[in-house]
Amino acid sequence: MGTVVASLFGLLFGTLAAGAWIGIALLTTAIGLAAFFTHIPIDRLFPQYIFNILTTPDLVALPLFILMGEFLFRTKLSQALFSGLAPWAGLLPGRLLHVNIVGCSIFAAISGSSAATTQVVGRMTLKELLNRGYSPELAIGSLAGAGTLGFLIPPSTVMIMYGVLANESVLRLFTAGFIPGLLLASTFGAYIMIRSSIKKDLVPESERALRHIPFRQRVAALRDLAPAMFLIVCVLGSMYGGLATPSEAAALGVVGAFLVALFQKALSLRVMRDIVLGAVQTCSVMGIIILGASVLGNITSTLGIPSTVANFVTEMNLSPILLIVALIALYLILGTALEGFAMIATTLPVVLPLVEAAGFDKLWFGIFMVLVVEMAQITPPVAFNFAVIQNITGRSTAYIAKVTFPFLVIMIMFVLLLALFPQIVTFLPDMLYG
Repeated sequence: MGTVVASLFGLLFGTLAAGAWIGIALLTTAIGLAAFFTHIPIDRLFPQYIFNILTTPDLVALPLFILMGEFLFRTKLSQALFSGLAPWAGLLPGRLLHVNIVGCSIFAAISGSSAATTQVVGRMTLKELLNRGYSPELAIGSLAGAGTLGFLIPPSTVMIMYGVLANESVLRLFTAGFIPGLLLASTFGAYIMIRSSIKKDLVPESERALRHIPFRQRVAALRDLAPAMFLIVCVLGSMYGGLATPSEAAALGVVGAFLVALFQKALSLRVMRDIVLGAVQTCSVMGIIILGASVLGNITSTLGIPSTVANFVTEMNLSPILLIVALIALYLILGTALEGFAMIATTLPVVLPLVEAAGFDKLWFGIFMVLVVEMAQITPPVAFNFAVIQNITGRSTAYIAKVTFPFLVIMIMFVLLLALFPQIVTFLPDMLYG
């Protein structure tokens, strides 16, 4: 078995070091292991297996959510979110800094993507906050942290990928993400209130006037949130109203995003071309990753690698919480070199049996994986949220990492909280679906 495990890591990291795409490296490793250590007729079984994976019903939602995100990226939703939320955020300590948190939470319930959430919300809020004199430290840090909610608050492309690879219900995963997502967003908001209350100069003195905006004006501002609420109803409302499956809800979301973009006069032939090309490119990359991870997971299971590793870790007598701490450390290290989807694809076949052996179920671990993928979004040098913010502000990666660090610590503590109280994740799906 030692030779098999060594071959697994040797093939995988060797192909990655050679510059191969993640999906190609995973697929190459799977084919190599099958050829050397099994008698599987690769030429006959692999094409059938590839067809079965890529035609999985739950996977249909993934390209649709990606297409919806491409539409939303080109709308004026960021301006609408800011103008609708600003009068209400002015009531809280920290004032308009909360627009980052609430705006990202709302957009996360539409897009399913962390980078898209950061980009759409940040391109309006950061410029406005910095021009008004808010602390760049909290303005940039809160956006980078809250932007990760795009993966945790459903719908989520990461949850779809995990559901397909782990054979877990995507709808249950979506449901499990609600309470943790809202709690994490509230924790970010509480941190902003505490910091801005302790250090008054983080918020400009002139912003105190926001507390005195007439109530009628606050209510009128809610009209600007209508496009976002319309899309949330299309996606989440149709799913939890029992009218649509996740895939059908994603299709409704695409139609809704198209209508919003059309209403805002954001479409042209050139824009439509960019939308289609962007969606096709993203779907192709993710499709190859999912395919490679699925084939590799099947081969490693056939060879008994996950059970062997699980037995080895079990013999170490680690408590469940120590196992989670070790996994957090592992994924923080991996997050410095791998993108989130790649982390799931390369580690899930081996790590999932460990977690199940420790007493955690697949549903809980799905939310754990989403959170560590979120951490990878703000762990340099491979940090997609940093790249988005750097493009908006021109700040260095080192500066963005420094101001985002408190939010990373909050996320680590939050994962430990979920490990101690897994009911936070499982309560809602158990109540709704048994």
